[in-house]
Amino acid sequence: MNKKSDLKVLVINCGSSSVKFQLINMVDENVLASGIVERIELPQSLIKFEFGNNSFTKEFDTLDHSSAISEILDAVTHGKLGIIDDKSEISAVGHRVVHGAEHFTESVLITDDTIKQIEACIELAPLHNPHNLKGILVCKKLLTGIPQIAVFDTAFHQTMEDYVYTYALAYRFYEKYRFRRYGFHGTSHFYVANKAAEIVGKDIQGLKIITCHLGNGASIAAVKYGKSIDTSMGFTPLEGLVMGTRCGDVDPAMVLFIMEKEGLSPHECDMLMNHECGLLGVSGISSDMRDLLKAFQEGNDRARLALQMYTYRIRKYIGMYSASMNGVDLIVFTGGVGENAALIRNMCCTDMEYLGIDFDEEKNKKAIGIEGELTAQDSKVRVLCVPTNEELVIARDTARIIDNDAN
Repeated sequence: MNKKSDLKVLVINCGSSSVKFQLINMVDENVLASGIVERIELPQSLIKFEFGNNSFTKEFDTLDHSSAISEILDAVTHGKLGIIDDKSEISAVGHRVVHGAEHFTESVLITDDTIKQIEACIELAPLHNPHNLKGILVCKKLLTGIPQIAVFDTAFHQTMEDYVYTYALAYRFYEKYRFRRYGFHGTSHFYVANKAAEIVGKDIQGLKIITCHLGNGASIAAVKYGKSIDTSMGFTPLEGLVMGTRCGDVDPAMVLFIMEKEGLSPHECDMLMNHECGLLGVSGISSDMRDLLKAFQEGNDRARLALQMYTYRIRKYIGMYSASMNGVDLIVFTGGVGENAALIRNMCCTDMEYLGIDFDEEKNKKAIGIEGELTAQDSKVRVLCVPTNEELVIARDTARIIDNDAN
C-alpha cells in the first residue's frame, strides 16, 4: 500500500459505449490525467487524453471495455508523458456504480460478495450496472492486488424516510420486488450541496438546500442539514423532470393506453419513454439544449413549448421541496445545462419572488461554466451556479476507504 502522502486514485466511469477516467493525486487533489474512450465495441474507437496543458487523440479499429481500460493504463504509464512510471503507483481504483439498491448506503471496498450484490441490482439498472461491472472486473484483472472501491449514485439518497421513498402501490410489491424511490445523481447532489455551503461560508448542518442537476438526464434533490430527504428520480431515472429524451412524470394510465393503441411490448414502451420523449419528443427538433435554445430564439413554437414545460416542472419541484423542508436557504444549479444555460436558469427562477428569490440577471449571464452567485446581495434565498465534480467525490471516498482499511 502506498503511503497516504503518495495516494493516486484512478477514477473509472464505465458506460455502454464509453469509459471516462481521471487519475488524481490525493495530496493536493490535482488531476494528473483525464480523458475518455469513445465508440467502444464500434468501428473507429477513439481515446481522448489530457494531462497538464497537453492532450492527444488516438483512433483504433475497435476497442472493447477490456482493451479500452488497457489503453488508458498504457497512456498514464507512458514514459514520455511523465505521469506515472508504473501501474503499481496507482493506490486504488474508484468505480462509479449507478445502482446499489438497498444493499449499499455508502461506498464500499469491492469484494466477491460486493460483485454478487451489484449483479443482483442489474435488473434495476440494466442499461448501466452491467457496464459498471465490466469496468470493475477488467480493473481487477489488469490491476491485481490494487484495491477497488464502488461508489454508488443511489447511496446519498438512502437517508430518505420510508414515507418518502415508498410508492402507494400494494405493499406486497415493495416486499417482493423492492419497488421504491431510489434516486440517482447522488454523488453530484452531495458534492454541489457541500460546495455551495462552503461558498456561502455556512455549516451545511444548518442549511436547507435544493440542488438541481440539469443535463441530458436531470434530477432535483432536497438536502436538509446535509442529508437527502427527497429526490425527483424514482425507481428508475425515468421519473421526475422533463429530460433530454425521458418523459419524466406522466399519468401511468397513459402508458397502458399507448401500449394498447400502438401495439407496443413492455420493452418497446420502455425504449419510447426513455429515448423518444422529453425535450426531443415535444420539440421534434433535438434533445440537445443548445439546439433548442437556438430554435427558440428563432421563434420555433415547439421549442418554446418544450422549454416552458422543462422549466415549469423544475419550478414546481423547487416549490414542493421548499414545502417539504419548511423553507429553503440555497438553490444550486449544476450539470451541463445547469452550469451553462443562463436563459434556462432565468426561466427556472421567474415568478419565484414569493420564495424570497431576488434574481440578478447580470450575475446570471456571467456565470457560465464557473462558480457564481445568481441573486442580489440581500436576497433571502440565494441561488448559485456550482460546477459538479463527481470524479472528485469518487476519489475522496476511495482514498478514505483505503486509508481506513490500512489503519
